[in-house]
Amino acid sequence: MSTNLPPPPGRRKKDAAPHWSDRFTRGIRPETLAAHPWLKPMSHRLEEPALWRFQHEAVARGVAIGLFWAFAIPVAQILVAAAHSIWWRANIPVAGGITLITNPFTIGFWLWLAYQLGSLILGLSAEDAAAADAAYQAAAAAPGFDAMAWMAHFGWPAVLGMGIFSVAGSMIGYFAVKLIWRLRVQLKRRGRQSKR
Repeated sequence: MSTNLPPPPGRRKKDAAPHWSDRFTRGIRPETLAAHPWLKPMSHRLEEPALWRFQHEAVARGVAIGLFWAFAIPVAQILVAAAHSIWWRANIPVAGGITLITNPFTIGFWLWLAYQLGSLILGLSAEDAAAADAAYQAAAAAPGFDAMAWMAHFGWPAVLGMGIFSVAGSMIGYFAVKLIWRLRVQLKRRGRQSKR
């Protein structure tokens, strides 16, 4: 006697339509990450379903981790965010995707903005800020932005600004996801109640 029971949570029938979240995890699989040498020590944890599910707490943690490492380090952000997602039980695809907010096309803008914030906090003179603006404009006009030379000349205010973006961005991102998720649930409840 066979019964038609629904599939267990987290599993879908093979002929069912793909979930919208499958688009984000298509290229990132536990096997792919487990094969990377940096992640080998924690590869056994990559099989946990909580790291791949779009549950509100895991997504909020993923956003916070991704934003933190996007501004904290210039390279290997996705791998570091994935490793910390395992530790903090956050959604790995979200954490990796959010790190792309700082990429080769946007890093010039973020460094400039970080310098402006850092120089405001450190109280640098207007002449220093004008020199930084001139250096940024010259680098932006040239083919390719030399971020390392810019950092060597105007580094400390930019490092301070990026540190502030890192910490504040992760906190704001975490609470924003929690708030949006809560509003979404309330709107769904109101929609169900209005249909009755």
